[in-house]
Amino acid sequence: MSRHEVLISGFGGQGVAAAGRILGRSAVAAGLQATMLLSHGTETRGGYVRSQVVIADDDIDSPLVEKPDIFCALSQAAYARFAGAASQGIVLYDPDTVAPGPAPAARLVAVPARRTALESAGTALAANMVMLGIVLRRLDLFPADYAEQALRELMPRHAEGNILALRAGRAG
Repeated sequence: MSRHEVLISGFGGQGVAAAGRILGRSAVAAGLQATMLLSHGTETRGGYVRSQVVIADDDIDSPLVEKPDIFCALSQAAYARFAGAASQGIVLYDPDTVAPGPAPAARLVAVPARRTALESAGTALAANMVMLGIVLRRLDLFPADYAEQALRELMPRHAEGNILALRAGRAG
């Protein structure tokens, strides 16, 4: 295995940080190296949020995501800001919330994350977990059990619904 870079971005309240933390923690639990950087705008609520996760089986020389293998665009603003960075990777977006524009050489994959979350977990708030499930399936670095355990540890009050959404995303 080599270095894998994942970028997740959207607005505050969409679970960008939670998805990044769960991905990083599950990779570490599976015996891999992982870093996660979180950055956000200055707004108190609803501002821009970006989670950068790097996973490798060896030491990670830089935690910065420069050329994401997978970019999850949870908002139109996130897509506009970062789709170009994923020029060699996959851009996951929800067609109900993002109208994709040009993304040079990136492979665009429409994911009805909000609808899938509503159907599987009973709430559209679990759309981030649907996206994370797809990320886990596409990376295929470790069993999903690690992500489910990380989710239980990090979000114990909301774990069950989010696990259903995660599984729905992983099932594709």
